[in-house]
Amino acid sequence: MGKVRLSVLGISYSQTQSGAYALVLSEENGNRRIPIIIGGYEAQAIAIQLEGLTPPRPLTHDLFLNFARAFGIDLIDVHIYKLEDGVFFSKLHCENGHKELSIDSRTSDAVALALRFNCPIYTTDEIVEKAGITLDVEEFDESDTSEYPKKEKKEDDAPTDPFTQQLQRMSIEELKELLNEAVENEEYEKATKIRDEIKRRS
Repeated sequence: MGKVRLSVLGISYSQTQSGAYALVLSEENGNRRIPIIIGGYEAQAIAIQLEGLTPPRPLTHDLFLNFARAFGIDLIDVHIYKLEDGVFFSKLHCENGHKELSIDSRTSDAVALALRFNCPIYTTDEIVEKAGITLDVEEFDESDTSEYPKKEKKEDDAPTDPFTQQLQRMSIEELKELLNEAVENEEYEKATKIRDEIKRRS
């Protein structure tokens, strides 16, 4: 069974399930994408790491990282090994210098941890064949790690979100200060919108 290395392409709102998100993984040596439906908390944990935001207090996955490092445990890789009835099954491949073992994990947690440990994510050829879809580059911007879905915007389209409109009237310095405040207060959805506005101007 062939091993396929994956990278995290981004997160968007799920078009099929209300209140859920789609985590999109991409095969490194190909153009197929694997969308995985995950919950809001897990989407936030992944998005925070993708955005490079530093919470004032460790989130659960950060705590797991700190705990593992304190006891000399490393996460070698993540393996998405099974797809059954639309559910992806994953294992964490860990070692402590003396012993290696695999631990069952939800795929959303496994990906959140892989990003924090900076370790590779693998799956099988069979899963890519079964769940992979081919997207044109234009359909998903790889540089966009936002939780929010991409949609076509015309130049004269006005943002409907009052908070976004407010951000557009602020200076870069004000936006950076507001971003720090949002992270400090653990308002990560707000922080992502501010970060998007800063990126839009750069």
